[in-house]
Amino acid sequence: MIDTHCHLTFDGLLRDIEQVIDRSRRAGVDGWITVGTDIAESRKAVELAGRFDSLYAAVAMHPHYARAVDEHTVRRLKRLGQSPKVVAIGETGLDYHYDNSPRREQASAFARHLELAAELNLPVIVHCREAFGDTLEILDGSGFDFKRAVFHCFGGSAEQAAILVAGGCYVSFTGVITFKNAERARAAAAVPLDRLMLETDCPYMSPEPVRRQKVNEPALLIHTADFLASLKGVTLEELAAATTANAERFFRLP
Repeated sequence: MIDTHCHLTFDGLLRDIEQVIDRSRRAGVDGWITVGTDIAESRKAVELAGRFDSLYAAVAMHPHYARAVDEHTVRRLKRLGQSPKVVAIGETGLDYHYDNSPRREQASAFARHLELAAELNLPVIVHCREAFGDTLEILDGSGFDFKRAVFHCFGGSAEQAAILVAGGCYVSFTGVITFKNAERARAAAAVPLDRLMLETDCPYMSPEPVRRQKVNEPALLIHTADFLASLKGVTLEELAAATTANAERFFRLP
């Protein structure tokens, strides 16, 4: 399997990265995309990707830091985005839950990231929290190809997931779907197998049955995969094969 969205540069994981990667491989998760959240973390992601086979990077400014996005920042992201192991621009989008940056600046930064992704011919990892309508409006208005966008850590409704699938987007799920209060996410997991991806978003949101017991890491993706396979009525092997093929196609992995 491939963990399509993790933050391996964050403290706690990076410090023990050799062991983290080893545990992941032994659990059957042998591909990773480590995702940048600002310039420093994006640079670390690129550097880390160079150390391991099957480890790739995405670079961006998270919407929390949209107020810091200017042309100088975009130029730096462009240089990072041209690195051989960068496979996406992300994570970028809108976060209306925390509103750490003004919404107007979030919208501007998101649009600029979409322009950069189109310029570099890279897909986009979309962060969307409590901002579904505005996120879709910006994505649609940009002219960006919906087939090259994945909505990560999806927690919206089944209706919203259906809109994304109809438009051509991919939808990615974390261990949140294993939580007892995650009815909406479980309903949204009706996403067809050919548009589905898996992620940990580690070090956050460890899945059941290890929630609150362990810091999340790629090895724990197996719990999410097993739960989702049961939910969809397919074998773990079938789910793993489908989601891996989707990730390889979407991110154009070798």
